[in-house]
Amino acid sequence: MKKNEPFVITINRELGSGGRTVGEKLAQRIGVSFYDKAIIRGLEEKYGLTAEEIEKLKGKKRSWWMDFQDFVTSAPYGGANARLWLQAEKLNSKPTSGELFHAESEILEAAAQAGSCVVTGRCGFFVFRNHPNHLSVLIKATKDYRVDRVMKRQGLSRNEALSLIARIDNMRENYVQNFTGLSRYDSRNYQLVLSMDEITEDEAVDIILKFLK
Repeated sequence: MKKNEPFVITINRELGSGGRTVGEKLAQRIGVSFYDKAIIRGLEEKYGLTAEEIEKLKGKKRSWWMDFQDFVTSAPYGGANARLWLQAEKLNSKPTSGELFHAESEILEAAAQAGSCVVTGRCGFFVFRNHPNHLSVLIKATKDYRVDRVMKRQGLSRNEALSLIARIDNMRENYVQNFTGLSRYDSRNYQLVLSMDEITEDEAVDIILKFLK
């Protein structure tokens, strides 16, 4: 990657690995923009949804259209009832996960056109796969490390942290597989993979910077 030309560094991470913090610190060290929840805020403004609703929609395996088809073909529904259901859906419609993916991609691409940046999550490794100056990084950690970190940062019990990690992992993997056909755990999607168990966030940033050189 050429640092003297516009670039994008994408960081995919597991919940509790510290990947978001690594991305933020990396952006600060390099002096470029950092994007993660800013993408969610853009979607909130575009669709009028909360961050929680967006995350739930992203993790769904089915679209409302598939649900509607099931509704139409299942007894005793159908006919007029189905049409009424469709009208209600249109009046109270929310974006499908596919629409969210495309909206996120548009926001990310616009951000990258504005200047060099670091992006965490949001399928960045896929969105920028053809970018001429792109570094893709995966930040991971063992389950024990992740659980301990989530417990400390969010004030959860061990069981609550385990449940949260399992739920978020499942939603994110569903989202990535649905719209990229890839697994976010596949190391072939990345140029650099870091395990956080034995290093600090600042040391992870140092490693990425050395890799860039």
